[in-house]
Amino acid sequence: MKTVAFHNLGCKVNDYEQDIMQQKFTENDFRVVPFSEKADVYVINTCTVTNMADRKSRQMIHRAKKQNPDSVIIAVGCYVQTSQDKAVADECIDIAIGNNNKARVVDILKDYIATKNRQVAIDDLTHEKRYEDMFLYNGTERTRAYIKVQDGCNQFCSYCLIPYARGRVRSRDAEEIVKEIEGLTEKGYKEFVITGIHVSSYGIENPLDLSENKLADLLERINAIPGVQRIRLSSLEPRVITEDFVQRIAKLSKLCPHFHLSLQSGCDATLKRMNRHYTAEEFLESAAMLRKYLDNPAITTDVIVGFPGETEEEFKESISFAKKVNFYEMHIFKYSKRKGTVAEKLPDQVDDSIKHSRSEAFIALSAELTAKYREEYKGKVRPVLLEEEKIINNRKYMVGFTPEYIKVAVKDTGCAGNEIVNVKVMNALNKDTMEGEIFKDS
Repeated sequence: MKTVAFHNLGCKVNDYEQDIMQQKFTENDFRVVPFSEKADVYVINTCTVTNMADRKSRQMIHRAKKQNPDSVIIAVGCYVQTSQDKAVADECIDIAIGNNNKARVVDILKDYIATKNRQVAIDDLTHEKRYEDMFLYNGTERTRAYIKVQDGCNQFCSYCLIPYARGRVRSRDAEEIVKEIEGLTEKGYKEFVITGIHVSSYGIENPLDLSENKLADLLERINAIPGVQRIRLSSLEPRVITEDFVQRIAKLSKLCPHFHLSLQSGCDATLKRMNRHYTAEEFLESAAMLRKYLDNPAITTDVIVGFPGETEEEFKESISFAKKVNFYEMHIFKYSKRKGTVAEKLPDQVDDSIKHSRSEAFIALSAELTAKYREEYKGKVRPVLLEEEKIINNRKYMVGFTPEYIKVAVKDTGCAGNEIVNVKVMNALNKDTMEGEIFKDS
C-alpha cells in the first residue's frame, strides 16, 4: 500500500481542505503516515499570510524531499498560488497545485505518475466564480469538524495578499453545508466550526438574493440539525455585527458565545492606511452589541503592530483601545512587508526593534486580559467538551473547552473523549488551562 504524509500551515480553511485531500487519498487506498516518517507522497498545504509563512512552506517542502528523495512532493495552496514562479522553479516540487484545485489532488498525481512529467495546476482566480466542490465525510479530529462555507475575499486590506491567493468571494450552497454536517453528526462529531476566508461575506456575491443576512440564515439552519451540539464561528468582521444579526444568533441554543472579531489596530489613522472598512468606534459598538444580547461572550481578536507610519502615539492609542474593548485573547502579529501589496510601498516603515517592543507590550496585555476573563469563570459550572488525555504537572487529565473556549482540565474522571460534561471551573493550572472537577448536581 502506498503511503502519504501531510503537513498543514495556516488557517482553519486549510485544516478543512487538508481533511478533504486526506479523504481523497484514503479513498484511493493510500495509508496516511506522520509527516516525520518516510512516505511515498508528501502533501504540503502552504500558507502565505506572512513572510514567515512563505519561509516555513519552503522549509517543509525541502524537508520532505530530504526525508525521501524518491518521494513525490505535492505543494498546494496559497504560497503556490501567489509565488507561482518560485514554486515552478523549485526542483523539490513535483506537483504544484494552487487554490480551487485541491480536490483534484489525486487525479493530478495520477497524471504525474502516468506521464512522468511535472504537473502544474494553478488557475487565475481573479475572475473565478466557481466554488470548488468539496464534501467532507469524516474529519481527522475526533470531536469537532471544520466546515468551510465560503472562499475568497473582496476587502483588499493594504497589507494582505489573500484576495490574490484566494480570489473573489464565492459561497457554498446551504443545502450542501447542511447535508455535510448531517453526515458528520452520524459519525459522532458534536462541535462544528463554521469557517471561510471571509465568513462575514457568506452569500453576498448574489445580488439577486434579497435576504438581509445569509450568514444568520445559515446558522439558524445548522442550529436546527439534530445531533449538532455546538456551533462555533471562526472569524467575523465588525460590519456583520448588526442588531438584527446579534438578536437572531442570540436565540441559537447551540451557538458558542465566542467571537473572533478582527481589529488589527485600535487607531483610526492606522485603520485607514490599512484600508480596513470600519473605525475604532464602530468596532467598539460591535463588541458592545454582542455583550448586550449574550452573557459575557468571549471576544478575541488579531492585532498588527508596527504597520507603516505607526507612530508611538498611534501605538499607544491602539493598545489603550484594546484595554477598553477588554478582549479575552489577542493574537499579535508584527507587520510583515508583502511584495505586491499597497503597504509594501507606504512610507515610514517601522524598525524591527520597535515592532518587537510593541509586540511584547501587546502580548503582556493579552496575557493579563486572558487571565482576568478566565478568573471570572472560577467557581462557575460550565459544559466542557472533553477532547483528549494530557499529562499536566505530572498528573493525568482529560482536557476540553467550555463554549467560551476556555481550556479546562479534569482529573480522574473516567470519562472518554468526545463527551460533554458539566464541570465546576477551579484554579488555573498553568497560563492557558484551568482545572475543573465534574459537577454532580445533588
